[in-house]
Amino acid sequence: MAKSLRPSAKPLPKPAHTDGNGNHIHNLILLGLPLQERELIWPKLELVRLKTHQVLHETGDALKSAYFCDTGLVSILSVFPDGKSVEVGLIGKEGFVGLPLVAGFRTSATRAVAQIEATAFRVDGETLLALLRQCPNLERRLQQFSQLMAMQVTQIAACNRLHEVNERLARWLLMSADRVSSNSLPLTHELIAQMLGTRRSSVTVAAGMLQKAGLISHARGGVQIIDRPRLEEAACECYDLMQRQTKEWQDA
Repeated sequence: MAKSLRPSAKPLPKPAHTDGNGNHIHNLILLGLPLQERELIWPKLELVRLKTHQVLHETGDALKSAYFCDTGLVSILSVFPDGKSVEVGLIGKEGFVGLPLVAGFRTSATRAVAQIEATAFRVDGETLLALLRQCPNLERRLQQFSQLMAMQVTQIAACNRLHEVNERLARWLLMSADRVSSNSLPLTHELIAQMLGTRRSSVTVAAGMLQKAGLISHARGGVQIIDRPRLEEAACECYDLMQRQTKEWQDA
């Protein structure tokens, strides 16, 4: 006769890569936390699905929530009074949206928008602040990510001023592919032009040059990276500079 489980037997722990509801977690900040902090944080998270072009927050909005990006791609945009905007940051599974809260600020200076369908783990702003007081590793990782974003913003600003559209396009495609872990990017020329702060016709010409060289293929509504090593060679030095600085800080 088979023995029954003793009443004191504990259930098997949930895998380290799932939250309290069994949702698989890809976000690298959350995955890098020690067990005791994960047990505090994960029950407070809500998995949300973001549609393409869905705005997480606008410039000047009160930040009621923050987001640990899990899949997809979120752009951080600087918005001008005439309505024009340009991308100053790009966030995927490595990152977090809502950094002003970590610094004690309650409003946003930028717009955050999903560029392709995405998922994220949302946390209430007040809950996040309480968690930061209990979770020193989370606080440190978010502070480190804020420095990575500051470095990215600075480099992108220089890139937009100094480099040709085809170089910037190559850099942007590589950054996007890194964050979604895919060489297939469902992005239109119109969207890319907005992100690069240039005309759609310029993006079309630049994409045509990269396609003619056999580095990418592009069609209505999507771009496919065909030859990544050569695309890295075609990109401006900004991509390599950001990659090397990120690795240096992560290895420190």
